[in-house]
Amino acid sequence: MKVVITNKIPQSAVDALRAEHDVVFYHDTDDCITREACLEAVRDADAVVTLLTEKVDDEFLDACGDQLKVVANVAVGYNNIDVPACERRGVIATNTPKVLTETTADTAFGLMLMVTRRFGEGERVIRSRMPWQWGMFYLLGMGLQGKTLGIVGMGQIGIAMARRAKAFGMDVVYSDAYELAADVAGELGARKVELDELFETSDVVSLHCPLMDSTHHLVDADALKRMKKTAYLINSARGPIVDEAALVAALEAGEIAGAGLDVFEAEPTVHEGLIDRDDVVLLPHLGSATVETRTAMAELAAQNVLDVLAGKPPVTPVTKA
Repeated sequence: MKVVITNKIPQSAVDALRAEHDVVFYHDTDDCITREACLEAVRDADAVVTLLTEKVDDEFLDACGDQLKVVANVAVGYNNIDVPACERRGVIATNTPKVLTETTADTAFGLMLMVTRRFGEGERVIRSRMPWQWGMFYLLGMGLQGKTLGIVGMGQIGIAMARRAKAFGMDVVYSDAYELAADVAGELGARKVELDELFETSDVVSLHCPLMDSTHHLVDADALKRMKKTAYLINSARGPIVDEAALVAALEAGEIAGAGLDVFEAEPTVHEGLIDRDDVVLLPHLGSATVETRTAMAELAAQNVLDVLAGKPPVTPVTKA
């Protein structure tokens, strides 16, 4: 069957698909495929392996044709996929959860360390060859021990973040639609609170919820005003969960102390008001960017394709059967 891979993925996943099917993939450059090229490439595909940069909507599904069976997204988030549109057409959509849990939690924790301890600022001082001298009050940051981490979205990545926080001596509160299992909550010492209380009491707020209608601009001007003036915001989930204009305004007004961002509202564009701020750490969506994790993600997506094309249920579906 015809399998289209819209952008470069690790070779082991390509090889697994090629062993059983006719694979066509876009690989002219490292740049993401254009919309026009994507719609042309997916014509007559039985399966498509997508990245989060591809929008899978009615236009995309129309271009594929009626024989399309599966869209395998190489990401845990699937806000780029119109799930109801896939379900209407009987197309299975899949994602790649769990394999990027630890790597993404590492990234979120790294952002927290960088912004609270001002490591990004310190490195810029050295690289700019700016004169500096050790001093008692030079680039003082905030220690994490004894501070409260508020986790919004206590799924696998949120739990992994909480484990790291506990090891650093932090208290953990969380907001989620679901209650943690008693043994996990006990292990982490984590306490469930309402979202408003989380914003008001946390020294660091870390976002680990999926992007959906209910979480779009979850962190808006109102939420930022509820935070402590000494608190920090971390986002390694999805950019549009944060209203970036409101975040810039809050930082300019001194309503919060800083932010660490791996994702952006109009990615890859970053709000101009963030770029030159020393109280913000910015990463270019590196949450899952290790060789091991990206390989595991691609191989899981490939396995989902192979399963569906073989008439078996996929490992990690996001559409209803």
